[in-house]
Amino acid sequence: MKNKQGSKAKNAKNDSIRWFFIVFILTFLLSMFFSYISTTGINSLSLVPAIIILVAVILVGVFFDIIGVAVTCATEEQFHAMASKKVKGAKTALKLIRSAPKVSNFCADVIGDICGVLSGAISAILTLKITSSLGISMDIQFIMSALVASLTVGGKALGKGFAKNKCNNVIGAVAKVLSVFEKQ
Repeated sequence: MKNKQGSKAKNAKNDSIRWFFIVFILTFLLSMFFSYISTTGINSLSLVPAIIILVAVILVGVFFDIIGVAVTCATEEQFHAMASKKVKGAKTALKLIRSAPKVSNFCADVIGDICGVLSGAISAILTLKITSSLGISMDIQFIMSALVASLTVGGKALGKGFAKNKCNNVIGAVAKVLSVFEKQ
């Protein structure tokens, strides 16, 4: 019995190390890609579309944070019943819930943190656009950074309560979308 426990602990450790490297490489590549696309793209846009993209990046971060919280609170029971009735997305929901630590890490940390970094970079570019287009000589970056941080943290605060209260609904909806891409 001791051998089985030692083997399980070793497998869990190996799985954690493997997950670390997957998340590290994925975060690095996604962050580099989206940073390049957004910062080069924002430079060529006028003020209003750039602001719209900034708000969209903040909303994506909040949205994925909601998914990350919901998956840690969701329960399997409802989805077992739905899976037995062959409801679309129920099996996917069960997979998400059973992989909650990884799903939460990916959604809230990988995507959420990338959106946070992107929104900071975009706000810096926007600050330059605002000061140059309006002829403002004062550095307003601290105001823009505070505004972006407030919108992000406030949005996530609202989202966490929603995610906790409607976790099964959120995961059910996400699972329905994801099940479109799965072979059944």
